[in-house]
Amino acid sequence: MSITLANLPRLADLPKLPKLPFGSEEPLDPTAGRGKVALVTGASSGIGGATALELAKLGFKVYAAARRVERMETLANLGVSVLRMDLTDDRSMVVGVRTLLDEAQRIDVLVNNAGYGSYGAVETVPMDEARRQFEVNVFGLARLVQLVTPTMREQGSGRIINVSSIGGKIYEPLAAWYHATKFAVEGLSDSLRLELAPFGIDVVIIEPGLIDTEWTPIARKSLVERSKGTPYEGRARRLAAMLRRVEGPRFSSSPELVGRRIALAATTANPRTRYPVGAGAGTVTRARRMLPDRALDAIVSQL
Repeated sequence: MSITLANLPRLADLPKLPKLPFGSEEPLDPTAGRGKVALVTGASSGIGGATALELAKLGFKVYAAARRVERMETLANLGVSVLRMDLTDDRSMVVGVRTLLDEAQRIDVLVNNAGYGSYGAVETVPMDEARRQFEVNVFGLARLVQLVTPTMREQGSGRIINVSSIGGKIYEPLAAWYHATKFAVEGLSDSLRLELAPFGIDVVIIEPGLIDTEWTPIARKSLVERSKGTPYEGRARRLAAMLRRVEGPRFSSSPELVGRRIALAATTANPRTRYPVGAGAGTVTRARRMLPDRALDAIVSQL
């Protein structure tokens, strides 16, 4: 039987997963971070900024890192330490982690949140841009893991929280490089979890759905610019229009919701391996578990 939209199961009919202990269902201990140190990347806006604030509320000594330090003035005014860090510049990462360790003498939580979405067809995205996407979303993340692991291992404790995406579960046309990075984060994190467990270090994956941040406008802009005048232009404009429709709080969840989920993952005694969070995250993860590839192809091809 050929697969069409007409004979696909409705997402509403898919088996429901057990309710997860997130957000208000598991209140956060306001003293859980007292005496502990956290590093959050990509903290100049969105999920990273919200996470830094949530961890600070719990008593963590928070170091917020980003390329644009001037955009973290609000965090600095609230007592968060800010670091200039560029995930494509090894020296800035080494200096940033060394500064943190010199000052705090320990690190308990690393939140690898920095990342971006670069859209466009594989044929038309320059390889330099594809490499940069991996440098920021994967290799920068992995380098920070390398830099903090020795200290966590010596402490006999630590938690590494890698922000992936539902884009690490599914795929879209004209977004192959972005999805490739998030699939890589998922696989790297799973292997890392087993490597570091014997040393008392937990590895947790956060999988946001649609979140109201700068991510969507940036992805939409790159999609349109790289597709102009190519055979993919028509499809790119349709996908860009869809991305524009889901921008904003009507269809997307707040970055604060993700920040609270990360704070839970950072402080709960026995964290889950994965935390889907935000609009569409539960539906997408259920669909990916239940639907064969051709069925999902038929759905995603409508984009």
